[in-house]
Amino acid sequence: MSDTVRRDSAAPFTTTVLGTARIGPRRELKRAVESYWGGRIDRTELAEVAQRLRGEQWAELTEAGHDSVPVNTFSYYDQVLDTSVLLGALPSRFAEIDDPLDRYFAAARGTADVTPLEMTKWFDTNYHYLVPEIGPDTSFSLNPEKVLAEVAEAKELGVPARPVIVGPVTFLALSKAVDGASAPLDRLDELVPLYRDLLTLLAEAGVEWVQLDEPVLVTDVAADLGPRAESVYDALGTHAQRPAIAVATYFGDPGDRLTYLARTPIEAVAVDLVEGSVETVAGTPGLADKLLIAGVVDGRNVWRTDLDQAAATLATVLGSARSIAVSTSCSTLHVPYSLDAENELDTDLRGWLAFAAEKFREVAVLSSALHEGRVVQAAAFAASTMALASRATDPRLHNDEVRTRLAAISDADATRGTAEQRRVAQQERLGLPPLPTTTIGSYPQTSAIRLARAALRSGEIDRAEYENRMKAEIADVVALQESIGLDVLVHGEPERNDMVQYFAEQFDGYFATANGWVQSYGSRCVRPPILYGDVSRTAPMTVDWITYAQTLTDKPVKGMLTGPVTILAWSFVRNDQPLSTSADQIALAIRDETVDLEAAGVGIIQVDEPALRELLPLRDADKPGYLEWAVRAFRIATSGVRDDTQIHTHLCYSEFGEVIGAIADLDADVTSIEAARSHMEVLDDLDEAGFRNAVGPGVYDIHSPRVPQQDEIYTALSSALSSVGAGRLWVNPDCGLKTRETPEVVESLTNMVAAATRLRGTIS
Repeated sequence: MSDTVRRDSAAPFTTTVLGTARIGPRRELKRAVESYWGGRIDRTELAEVAQRLRGEQWAELTEAGHDSVPVNTFSYYDQVLDTSVLLGALPSRFAEIDDPLDRYFAAARGTADVTPLEMTKWFDTNYHYLVPEIGPDTSFSLNPEKVLAEVAEAKELGVPARPVIVGPVTFLALSKAVDGASAPLDRLDELVPLYRDLLTLLAEAGVEWVQLDEPVLVTDVAADLGPRAESVYDALGTHAQRPAIAVATYFGDPGDRLTYLARTPIEAVAVDLVEGSVETVAGTPGLADKLLIAGVVDGRNVWRTDLDQAAATLATVLGSARSIAVSTSCSTLHVPYSLDAENELDTDLRGWLAFAAEKFREVAVLSSALHEGRVVQAAAFAASTMALASRATDPRLHNDEVRTRLAAISDADATRGTAEQRRVAQQERLGLPPLPTTTIGSYPQTSAIRLARAALRSGEIDRAEYENRMKAEIADVVALQESIGLDVLVHGEPERNDMVQYFAEQFDGYFATANGWVQSYGSRCVRPPILYGDVSRTAPMTVDWITYAQTLTDKPVKGMLTGPVTILAWSFVRNDQPLSTSADQIALAIRDETVDLEAAGVGIIQVDEPALRELLPLRDADKPGYLEWAVRAFRIATSGVRDDTQIHTHLCYSEFGEVIGAIADLDADVTSIEAARSHMEVLDDLDEAGFRNAVGPGVYDIHSPRVPQQDEIYTALSSALSSVGAGRLWVNPDCGLKTRETPEVVESLTNMVAAATRLRGTIS
């Protein structure tokens, strides 16, 4: 079959999205997967839930008028892990697990005997992926069963299926070299034959179009990504028996990488025109014989599309390609399913929003207007104009008092005493031993906590009874920590539904959804709040809970807050002002809380910034500006307290190399940081960056169900001690314990304290 025949046989489509969510509108997949892990359902029941969720999503897209539907975007855990399985790239330590599904979940979560893959952020989103490990003994092989099964399933339902697969360049660029292997990208040539074989199998299955995702092309990961991509897609594009190929770039502007792609024989390119530039498209002549999949509907944020502006963008690029398909800018994995489940939104706010289902319809409206004329969608365009006008003129968006206060902030307001001055004052106040032990913040969310929260929502109990139940949970957690022997305690956060939502619900300028769930990783789901106006704190948010916990113990109890950058990163943000302005507004609200905690006698305050790396721009030129305002926001939030009040921060599950300098610039007195899955590698980076404050490298991975043994923790701590020194080393898990069960927490922390005590005895 010639290349020309195959290209001509695939008719261009007009209306699509680049991918979809998979957790289910009511988190059905989360519950099913966790039930499978817990032995409450078998794999047949799990598969039935998965199949139903896929079918419902495909039906929704076809009913919305989409003539190409992405399939293979479903995953039991993560699409990059799926690609590792597809390419036979799971590390050999999982090989002894015979069952493929259990092997898959072991790679994601670990077992009692096997450590899982590392986890980090998917580009600059709040989604986490499992990092592939490529070692000298990695031998790639094709395992296409999942892709082919979902294609067959969609075909059986009459769905115009377009399988979506992570492309080879992105897969290897996001992988990690282990055991002395060279850079994974050096092995691109080994993957090309596997992708060719997969294309042949898809063609034989009757697939007309395949989408290969290459979002790494919008980054500066490697200087030669463009030529590498051109070589790969020349090889795939000249393969005789294949579907038409669409290469998808998203999360930014591909720049000159688009030129490299356009020179290859592929049939289509998807470009993010929300984050990207029409000038890049217009300046790429090689698109003239291709389908341009124009991402003009924002797949990452929840605001209603300005249809007039999107239509104008489409008109601008219309002459740049042979044909145009309208799409979302990226997968709708990052937004909630539908506004239909939101019954508490006021009419105006509801009119400003578009979740996935609404975006499906917006794409269809814009495609119809492009291909049939705007007159057929006049009502939809009029509704868009009215909604935008309503939002622009709503008085809730602006708070003059907040803006006046921000304008008065000076450099002195973001500065404390020197680190040494603070260290002396804090040791005198706190009197902590060497290698102080603590935890990150949250403790297991028990069934009693969840039942109390549900009872409060339903009106079965009142606020006073709810608070009494939460205080009982706090008392239990404090007693538990006392019995284990931890040095610095936390209150366990039973009253908090989420570390961002809890604060957003108490800020002016925010609205929390009732059912706006999105996937963070695996079965972990969050409800990002919606930032729509200027932010202010109306009353203390945590003081009563922390001071109550402190009455139960003579040991210090940390005040627990979420930092401004993380609150911003884990929200759906307003798109009518710079992120830096919103960050400073949130920082002032958190600053007020730190001052009130200190006034109440709290001596240690932790302000978590796990998302510091997450918001880092994908292009090198934009990174310094971001880090400057992100660090300033944190320091505004934490510089209102005295030198003898100890400020902690926490960072987790990111590749920290690019923000090491910023971590030092935060100038927190103690920084706890993920280090277990990455085997303490971050400590050397911190040392090279001149980091001289105290650090708590996580000594065990809380996202795995395995309980670490004392010797294992002792070895990790010994390694950390050689890098950091006893005067600066804290001992803690990688992250909060919210998702774990109490028995494993008790055993793990007992081993951690025993290991720290044992090592403490070796310090002269």
